Amino acid sequence: MATHHLCTSPALAHKYRPTNRFAFSFKPHRLGPVGHSLSTVVRSYKVTIEHDARAKTTIDVDLDETILAKALDSSLTVPHNCKLGACMTCLTRLVSGEVDQSEGMFNDDVVERGYTLLCASYRRSDYHIRTIQEEELLSLQLATAND
Repeated sequence: MATHHLCTSPALAHKYRPTNRFAFSFKPHRLGPVGHSLSTVVRSYKVTIEHDARAKTTIDVDLDETILAKALDSSLTVPHNCKLGACMTCLTRLVSGEVDQSEGMFNDDVVERGYTLLCASYRRSDYHIRTIQEEELLSLQLATAND
């Protein structure tokens, strides 16, 4: 086996001495639309989805995934279509807890009344939602259109 020896000039040797010190620079990394960084404790939350008033299913949803994505990954049958927040097929009503839906297309007053879209909702806490028909929200919007 051949051995290679590298000879450096004494003038350069002091500049390139190996050290046992490492410099780490921690820069928070954005994890999805919620805007949390790696410095935040990353954990999943329990989300209970009530569909057809018969079935209640609880799933663990991670920081950077939508409720719809996790529900579909868990083989749940929930209403959905476009996955973009435009068709309103995956409409739900918040029973308890907090949801971030800053990527959704709802007005603030609709969000304050607890309406969410599975495809545009990210969890902020453990929470419980129930799927509803689009007509429920439409009738509310019509009733409050002149407010």
